[in-house]
Parts: sequence; C-alpha cells; structure tokens
Amino acid sequence: MEKNGWCHSFAPQFNKIILSEFNTRTGTDLSDAARWLRAGECVAIPTETVYGLAANALDPAAVVKIFEIKNRPAFDPLIVHVPDAEAIERYAMDISPLLRELARRFWPGPLTLLLPKRDVIPDLVTSGLPRVGLRAPAHPLTQALLRQLPFPLAAPSANPFGYISPTTARHVYDQLQGKIPYILDGGDCRIGLESTIVGFEDGQVTVYRLGGLALEEIERVAGPVRVTLNQSSNPAAPGMLKSHYAPRKLLILGDIDKNLSLFSHKKTGILAFRQKRSLPAGAVEIVLSEKGDLAEAAQRLFAALRKLDESEVEVILAEPVPDAGLGRAVNDRLKRAAAPLE
Repeated sequence: MEKNGWCHSFAPQFNKIILSEFNTRTGTDLSDAARWLRAGECVAIPTETVYGLAANALDPAAVVKIFEIKNRPAFDPLIVHVPDAEAIERYAMDISPLLRELARRFWPGPLTLLLPKRDVIPDLVTSGLPRVGLRAPAHPLTQALLRQLPFPLAAPSANPFGYISPTTARHVYDQLQGKIPYILDGGDCRIGLESTIVGFEDGQVTVYRLGGLALEEIERVAGPVRVTLNQSSNPAAPGMLKSHYAPRKLLILGDIDKNLSLFSHKKTGILAFRQKRSLPAGAVEIVLSEKGDLAEAAQRLFAALRKLDESEVEVILAEPVPDAGLGRAVNDRLKRAAAPLE
C-alpha cells in the first residue's frame, strides 16, 4: 500500500559491511574509474550539478556501499545516471509523452525524471518505491564514463549524508578520503545545485525537488506544473528530507541586519545575496553575486556554505534570494540547511 509514493510494505535491510580502506586518488583517468566501478567499488564522479558518489546501479552489493560510505538511511532513494534518453526504456516503463519531451529537450542536463521502474533496477536503489529517478548528466567526463560501462550508475551527492553537497573534487577528498579508491576530477561544477526532479502524477507534471533547471524552463515545454516538495522522513524522491544540505554550525535564515543585532555576542558569518555590509570586527562575509545573478548565486552557494562552516565563526546568518528562477532552488536549500532550528 502506498501513501504519498512511499511503499510502506518494503523496508530495505542489509547487514553492516566492512568497508575497505583506500589510498584515495584524484585524477581524470576514465579507465581507472571504470575499472573500480566494474569491480563493485564506489567512485566519485563530476556532474554539472554536484559531485556524485557512484556505483553500479544494477548490483545491490555495490549500492549498499553507497549507503554505508555516506551513512545514508536506506529509506532515502538514489538517482540513477544514464548516458542519454535512449536508455530510458531499459530501466523504466509507461513513460508519459510529456516526460519524454522533457528528456528530449533537457537531457543531458540538470533534470531527473521519476518513472515507473523495471525489475532490473534493485528495490534497494529506490528504497522500495515503484518509481526510479533517471538522469543523463551533462558533464563530458561522466558522459564518457557512462558510455564505457555496461551498467548505469546510482549516484547521490558525494558527501556524508545531510551535509553540504560537494562542488569540487577537493570537497569530496576532504570528506571521503580513505573511503573510496578514486575521484574523477572534472573541475568546479557549472551549476552547483542538484537536479530538478520531475514526475507525472494525476495527469499532471509534478516537481518533487527544485534544482538546477528552473520551473519556468519546464513550464515552457510542459505547461503549468504542480510543485510537491515533501519534507518528511518518508521521501517520495531523493533530496526531499526536511533537514539536508546543512553545515555543522548553526545557520539562521532571515533578515541579516536584524539577526546581526540578535547575535552580536557571537562571531558571525554572513551569507548575503548581493549587498555588502559594514560588519563587526571578526565577522566573515560572503556575497553570492554582487551583480544579482541568480545562476551565479546558485553555482556559489554550497562552496560558500562550506567556507563559512570551516571558518572560525560561531553562527552563520543567511538571507533568502529573490524567489524566481534558480532562486527558488537556492531558497529551498537554505531552508533545509536551517531546518534543525525549527
């Protein structure tokens, strides 16, 4: 029986595995990355959105390692990465014509389609859900890797579960060193926010996660869409948990000037959209886009959060950005980062 897309009759179970310790290497050797993936290990891969922690999506034993390395709960499903739209039929069925058209227009790119899965996709990948998230990433290195492999790649963000998503190979290395054998270095991520997740429900295109493809772009193809941002412990799609993408330090989202007075006794970090401020001594400020460019703000968001989190500040004060285009996804990530305060 399903409720909000969650299959309550299925609870993925796996025994705790003993993970190997690796001398983690970083480089651009596709054959090395492919060799480890064929051997059932996890490899970090670059995409235009964020870096992913990848494993053979058709091998449950390899997928288990993703959950263990990230300390990710088994009820949170994974996105499966494929090279192109032609791969959809191998892993999904009963595909809406509108979703096919979205794939034609935006793949490869920052769009994940939530589709009825075929049995070849292990239930562990979808956390028992009847639908699988499929995406064709736009990064040339990962595109080339996918075309070398006889299987698709399950790949959530390459970071400990719930923490800020990585947008550089160095971010991955700093947190997963010793846990994976190889990081495929594709440079800085061009978009910097996870993919937008879209499905088809009750005759309408439905957005389950805001991300690197703006709603306006989707609506130009599919018409008006419904937005269903589930924020519970039973997510219908990846990236829908209420608390996610969060720094370890306290993050306060709201009016920065007001909160500066409330936290005057703390060493503060400021995450501003475009306005620079006169700040108290010891404060650290990062402006996401001085020219007010929402795409630039999105691309810089996670790196800025990491920099503030690694600094000596005690609290991070952030403000929402304009709630349009990619700004909606930026605000979604900020709200989830601040969610533990509620």
